Amino acid sequence: ISGNVLELGPGFAESLRFLTHVTISDGSHVVDSNTITSYTALEPNVFLYDQLHKNAETNGFCVEYDHKSYPNCKELGTIPTRENMVPFNIVRGTLDDPDNIPQCVLDNAPYDTVLTSFSLCTVKDPEATIKNIIRLLKPGGAHVFIEHVRQPPPGDKRVTEDNNVNAVLWGKIQDWITPLWSIIGHGCHVNRETGETIAKMEGWKSVEYKNVRPVIDLQSRIMPLSIGKAIKATE
Repeated sequence: ISGNVLELGPGFAESLRFLTHVTISDGSHVVDSNTITSYTALEPNVFLYDQLHKNAETNGFCVEYDHKSYPNCKELGTIPTRENMVPFNIVRGTLDDPDNIPQCVLDNAPYDTVLTSFSLCTVKDPEATIKNIIRLLKPGGAHVFIEHVRQPPPGDKRVTEDNNVNAVLWGKIQDWITPLWSIIGHGCHVNRETGETIAKMEGWKSVEYKNVRPVIDLQSRIMPLSIGKAIKATE
């Protein structure tokens, strides 16, 4: 993950701790400004902004809000600006509708990297969202994703950790619980085939991903993962 970054649905932005960090003169461990030049966090749930803001500051970002998408935002206290701090823009919205993408997101495009981490399960229209991700990436830019998905079918060559899961049975259970789960889980769908959906979209040069059934028993059954990277075509 590098360059001008857009993260879709970051939640509390726990993903920031996995970015490249450096230690500066005061001993702080902050995001490397030579690796990340700008970060846009597109998050529709304003109730997450407090912790999102704090996590961004903890990682050494200079936090700003997009007042056009969230005019009622209440600025939180911010750490003093240091040299080479990377701007972190919190924007309210989604990529479901190409006609309603926040102007700030469009103005900051094109992006070197778009990151989705457990967020495509909640979007209203996954295909429309992925189309807009492709639209916002620069040619050769990367969509990096880690998403929980429906159980891959038996014999899927992309499965790197099997853990002896009955994929047929648990896939049906995912289908059965999704209607209720999506209500109590803020729109989360546990039976989407997100890796396959990304791979079939036009506009990519390449798509590589693997399916993983984590060692954690319940998670390996209800929430296997698709982890991968899609590179936008250069023409």
